[in-house]
Order: sequence, then C-alpha cells, then structure tokens
Amino acid sequence: MTARRACGLRTALSLFTVIPAGAGAELGEGEAAAAVLWLPAVGLLLGGLAAGVMLGVAAGGDSGPRRLLGAVLAVGLLALLTGGLHLDGLADTVDGLGSRRPAQQALEIMRRSDVGPMGVAALVLLLLIQVAALAAVPRTSLAAAALVLAAVTGRVAVVLATGSLAARPGGFGALVAGQTTTAARELTAALFAVAVAAAGLLAGGWALATLGMIAALAGLLAGALLQVAARRRLGGMTGDVFGAIIEISTTAALVASALLS
Repeated sequence: MTARRACGLRTALSLFTVIPAGAGAELGEGEAAAAVLWLPAVGLLLGGLAAGVMLGVAAGGDSGPRRLLGAVLAVGLLALLTGGLHLDGLADTVDGLGSRRPAQQALEIMRRSDVGPMGVAALVLLLLIQVAALAAVPRTSLAAAALVLAAVTGRVAVVLATGSLAARPGGFGALVAGQTTTAARELTAALFAVAVAAAGLLAGGWALATLGMIAALAGLLAGALLQVAARRRLGGMTGDVFGAIIEISTTAALVASALLS
C-alpha cells in the first residue's frame, strides 16, 4: 500500500510538474486517475515552495515594494515548476470557449498549437490578477498562507471536476474524466475542509479559519462554474479544461483572500 501511494505521488509529480520523480513513461486509466487524486499534495508542495520565496524576499522588510516583488517571483516560480502546463490549458480553453463555435470545432481550436488573442489576453490578465491579489494582502505571512491555500484549492477543484465525463476520446482528459469514484472525491473535499479549518484555527483562531474557508469556497465555486461551462459548450472535460480550472480556482481563492484580509 505504501509503495502504491508513493508511486501515485511520483506519477503526479512527473505529470504535473517539471520535478524529476522517476515515474514510468507508460500511463493507463487507473494510474492517471490515481495520480489526479494526489494533485492536492502536489499543490501543497508547489505552494509551499512559492510561499517560501515570498517569505525570503520579505525577510529584509515587509514593505509594499518587497511584497510586490515577492508576489511576482512566487507566481513566476509556480509557472516554472509546472512548465506552464496549466497556463497553456487556460489559454486553449479560453480560445475554444470564446470561439462561439459548435463543440467539435471548439475542441479542434483547443487542440491547435498556436494561442489566439483571447487566450493571450486571458493569460496576461490572470497573471496580473494573481500578482496584484498577493501583493494586496497586508502581511507577507498571510499572503504566503493564501498562496498555499490557493494552490491546493485549484487542484482540489480538478479532483472534484473528474466526476464529469470526457469531451472527446484520447488525451489526458479522457484518462481521468469520469474515472475517479464519488467516495474518493468526497473524501478529498472533506479532508481539504478539515485541513483548512484546522490550519486557520492553529494559526490565527476562528477569524483566520473563516477567511480560509471562504477563500477556498470561492476558488471551488469558480472551478465548478468553469466545469459547467465546459460541459455545456464542449460536452465534457479535456486536459486543457482541467488546467484552466486549476488556474481559475487558484486566482479566485487569491482574490477572495485579498478582499477579506
């Protein structure tokens, strides 16, 4: 059991980050679905590394310019560690959904290697919002915690979205969409809620726990709305949509944290 769990985590790291984890090249439906369930743990790792950068920059003084610099470096590190994978999914999803074409044509647009103007605009706007939201949190320690929360929230949103079916055969989306069990998704959501509440209580009492829960709910709601839009417009989920859900959910959680802090 321990070996199987370690294998799932290594597969998740290999799939969703540039961190060398030594996972095998072959990937089937069972392995992909198991790896997706490790996404929140991957988010915790990535968010922790990016938060460490913010805290390191602020070590010389918690001033506004340093918070802005820390936010830029942290967001850049997240993009670097994920190889831009989720950002690419966001751009493709925006191009597809924004094309107003029928589902099959929209999916074909999403499969193209080039990025359209709507995708570029979405990328720039999203990164600006993420940086601004982090810099707007009044204390770097709170901003670092918000970043970790947002990184995990975005990936929990993907686990929950795997309850939907795939929009097309083939691709990573088809390997995980509809392949996780209801029990696994519910357990992920429950553990996430308990972890957010417990961390908030230990770090700052009920007020911080409430803030964390609201920010997490905002992120999950944003991801759920994109999931609904993908089902209606595309007929289901794709790997690009899963990537877009991570970015949209992460951003919504950061914005909520900034507005509430």
